[in-house]
Amino acid sequence: MDRIKSLIRTIPNFPRDGIAFRDLTTLFLHGEGFRLVIDSLAETYRSQGVDLVAGVESRGFILAAPLAYRLSKGFVLIRKSGKLPGATVGVEYSLEYGRDRLEIHSDAVPKGARVLVVDDLLATGGTMAAACRLVEEVGGQVAGCAFVVELPELKGREKLAKYALHRLVDFAGH
Repeated sequence: MDRIKSLIRTIPNFPRDGIAFRDLTTLFLHGEGFRLVIDSLAETYRSQGVDLVAGVESRGFILAAPLAYRLSKGFVLIRKSGKLPGATVGVEYSLEYGRDRLEIHSDAVPKGARVLVVDDLLATGGTMAAACRLVEEVGGQVAGCAFVVELPELKGREKLAKYALHRLVDFAGH
């Protein structure tokens, strides 16, 4: 996992002073590193009884789609408000800088399906908590939450205490 961590760029003072932004685009640019991420996640979840893989817009899509492919499972999109064309279920949630809304197609998850929810980074946990709530509201069960990076000092894990979490690397300091 040191290799994965070494491929993630840190941008100081973005989006505001005092924040060290963990930029995964440099990891995504690196073929071997990106493959290592997907292979590692697939190995973790191959025998976990996952029925579907859901990605949270937008960087979660980059990870969840190839992971779903590797696991031979369907891919569910969890998007920002107004982006899905069919009937949706939505939930508003708090961000560090305000509020936002996520939506899922109301028919995206069969009742009782075990859904792995994937995003790039766990910070405060608000976005992932909202995504998990959506999966449950449409009748699914959250099989787990997967991330490439966790920022432990922001305590996002606490908001997600009822779910099984997996991350590949963590970074101290934000």
